Amino acid sequence: QAAKQCSSLIPLCHPLMLSSVDVQLQLNNEQHCVEIQARCKVSGQTGVEMEALTAVSVAALTIYDMCKAVDKDMVIGDICLQEKEGGRSGHYKRLESV
Repeated sequence: QAAKQCSSLIPLCHPLMLSSVDVQLQLNNEQHCVEIQARCKVSGQTGVEMEALTAVSVAALTIYDMCKAVDKDMVIGDICLQEKEGGRSGHYKRLESV
C-alpha cells in the first residue's frame, strides 16, 4: 500500500497506475537483520523507483514498530536503489550490492 501512496507522501511525485508491487523480506541470521526488497512495475514510460523506495521504507518502519518492545536499538539503514529499467534515464544497475 505504501508504494501506491507515494505521490501523497513525497512532494513532486505524481500518482502512477502501478501494475504490480512485490515486497520481499529475508531474515539474515548471520548479520542479525531483515533484508527488504521491493519491485514495482508500471505500464507507462516512467520510472517507479520512488514507489519501490517508499515500499521498502514503510516495510522497515513496520518491522521496527512490531519489534520496538523487544529491541529499541534497531537501526534502519542502507535503503538504496539496486536496479531500474525504463523511464527517461534508462537502465541503471548498482555496481556494488549494499
